[in-house]
Amino acid sequence: MTLAVHPPLEPMLARSAATIPPGMAYEPKWDGFRCLAFRDNDELSLVSRNGRDLTVYFPEVVAALLANTPPRCVLDGELIVIDGTRLDFVRLTERIHPAASRVELLSQTWPASFVAWDLLALDDATLLELPFTARREALERALANADAPVYLTPLTTDLAVATRWFSEFEGAGLDGVVAKPLDGPYLPGQRAMVKIKHKREADVVVAGYRLHKNSTPERRLLGSLQLGLYDDAGTLHFVGVAAAFPDATRASLAQMMGELELAAGDDHPWAAAEVRGRRPGALSRWSTELKETHLIDPPLVCSVGYEHMEGTRFRHTARFLRWRPDREPSSCTFNQLEEVVSFDLDEILGRG
Repeated sequence: MTLAVHPPLEPMLARSAATIPPGMAYEPKWDGFRCLAFRDNDELSLVSRNGRDLTVYFPEVVAALLANTPPRCVLDGELIVIDGTRLDFVRLTERIHPAASRVELLSQTWPASFVAWDLLALDDATLLELPFTARREALERALANADAPVYLTPLTTDLAVATRWFSEFEGAGLDGVVAKPLDGPYLPGQRAMVKIKHKREADVVVAGYRLHKNSTPERRLLGSLQLGLYDDAGTLHFVGVAAAFPDATRASLAQMMGELELAAGDDHPWAAAEVRGRRPGALSRWSTELKETHLIDPPLVCSVGYEHMEGTRFRHTARFLRWRPDREPSSCTFNQLEEVVSFDLDEILGRG
């Protein structure tokens, strides 16, 4: 490629904030794969945030960008998969597959879309040093006639509108708001934007644990706590893991969990015959994970921090906050979780 901006290029990043800052440009925070699109006439490459080439996995997006973008340009945006009226991150992760036949099938059954939010180069010119407002205007002109599945992300400079987006758009699978300096240049690799994401807490059951990859028989280290919540019928569903601990804590937790570990054949909600192949709420790979998971009794309760749910699971790894010896495991149910009001993704994307 002979573009003014070419790979490898680190995308501009965002630092976290608790509240939406005033006086900036605001966009929805999409829940997908960050992606830079480099187009030089008929040649187009999709590159992930960490420099991985994604081109082969999304042939339908390549075709759509070739049909809907200027002949020579570099775009920053997000790959997403739409399921009805909301995003589906799980379906998106399934698109990364080594078999060409599977890639082709998934490109038809679960096609991806590209949401653009920045223009980094056009023709022979780099736009990196231009203020964001100028880049946004150029992006709007470049995509003025673009059709689905190529979209231009919504933008506002109204703090009240951004605040409403933050509360409403989660119902369509988005996970917050991004704020950008109006006069800021594009700074590759620097945290020059601000991301505001939802933060919540829940009391969950610790029903088991897995050892860390660096654990040895001489020095056992905890890898993750296996977390669950009860439904109204009394079934304990797997909802995710808590896994970020210092090494010293990993060692003490491994010892603590080891003292509670069940012997083979002992009773446990996740060891029953009817769920041995797959935990309630878990992915199908649970049959493999079961061999590496140590179940405990009695189950413990802890508080964790999380951002949002993907179905009945935490979308990201939960953050361990504190133990809750005052709570009974059976009291940890889905009913405590905040119910997000659904929101139509078509309204965000401007689809008819």
